[in-house]
Amino acid sequence: MTGKPNNPPANPAGTFVQSDWASVPDVHRFGHQAMATTFEIIVQHEDKVYARQAADAAFDELDRIERELSRYIENSDIARINNLPVGTPLLLGLDTFECLQLCAAVSADTGGAFDVTVGLLLDCWRDADKKLRTPSQEELAFAREHTGMSLLRLDESRYTVELASSPVRVDLGGVGKGYGVDRMGDSLRDWSIERALIHGGFSSVLALEAPQGASGWPVTLSDPSRDRERRILARLNLTNTAVSGSGVQKGGHIIDPRVARPIEGKIAAWSVTPDAATGDALSTAFMVMTVDEVRDYCALRPAVAGLLIVPAGGTSERVVAVGPWRQEELVY
Repeated sequence: MTGKPNNPPANPAGTFVQSDWASVPDVHRFGHQAMATTFEIIVQHEDKVYARQAADAAFDELDRIERELSRYIENSDIARINNLPVGTPLLLGLDTFECLQLCAAVSADTGGAFDVTVGLLLDCWRDADKKLRTPSQEELAFAREHTGMSLLRLDESRYTVELASSPVRVDLGGVGKGYGVDRMGDSLRDWSIERALIHGGFSSVLALEAPQGASGWPVTLSDPSRDRERRILARLNLTNTAVSGSGVQKGGHIIDPRVARPIEGKIAAWSVTPDAATGDALSTAFMVMTVDEVRDYCALRPAVAGLLIVPAGGTSERVVAVGPWRQEELVY
């Protein structure tokens, strides 16, 4: 669907982030299928033909990124890592190397709550239909032995990776969409498109410059478990900022690497960050971390905010905002 108008439902199931883009004048909307979801570019520009050409170039960049980062594409960088013998250097593309560097940094900063080497753990906790199953103790022990960011040895001088143990299953599902969104934003800027909003599957969003005459792109954060009620938790006007969400729609597939089990208790989590890749990783990490851990993380990073939905006993829940939120942004 490259470069063609895309009109999905306004509030698809499991929506974490929505935008009232229709209120912005001179807007053109383009959609594209990639990474098993729908990506969209919403551009404010007086020339629709030029906007479409810029969107086409950005979608081409997204497809290129997917060919490098997907574990399911034969001969991708990630597929080659997942078949790499111990101690054999593998030359990586720049995007793959940068993405893995970012993953290593977020893993370290979150105390291991985010870890892209969880592929074997994911595989042993779900069956062929991707439904949760209970692995044997032997399966779990093997997966734990082959999980951990320390198993990836990145060499920045040569842009290579070596494995300290094999097999390792790298899965960039918790960061790939955000990384793709960031690279799409770079592509649009190369085309001198500055006023745009980009999202991947309504869970990873990047705003470039604000629309003309507006303070930012209007975005709402919505409880994904209450779509019919359209329970809005926050209203933002984004400029050069990213928002990412994770939660109940895929909660059973979010593994806590620290205990090698699927997460329990957390209902949904959002991160507000300067870039989409970091935000994508952090919204996953925030699903794993305790409220106090998220609060401590944000306290040390004034450019990062978090929003969490956690159980509050019985069937009730509570919303916790951490970081530099303005009171008027929070509406829950």
